[in-house]
Amino acid sequence: MAYSETKVIIGGLAHVPILIFILNLIKGNFETKTDDTKEIKVKKEPIKVIELKESEVRKEEVKGVEELTNNLEEIENKTEEVNKKVKKKKKKKKKNMKRD
Repeated sequence: MAYSETKVIIGGLAHVPILIFILNLIKGNFETKTDDTKEIKVKKEPIKVIELKESEVRKEEVKGVEELTNNLEEIENKTEEVNKKVKKKKKKKKKNMKRD
């Protein structure tokens, strides 16, 4: 059964208020309510600056930092060696795969 153009237009216009009501209902749920909000003021505290003198730094701390940097360099060297070995193995596998 086919509807005439006028019935389709009248039906569409009849549903517009319903759609507007639903959209306003959804919009109202997501809006912030200005009456319930409270103003919060944050006080900024001044930043304290501490200056260290060179004499305050302990030699032990410097040695500890140097040891850590040396250990880090050793670890980086080992990882580079392992990466090179892995790359060589992958190349060998690729060559073997091509031969087969």
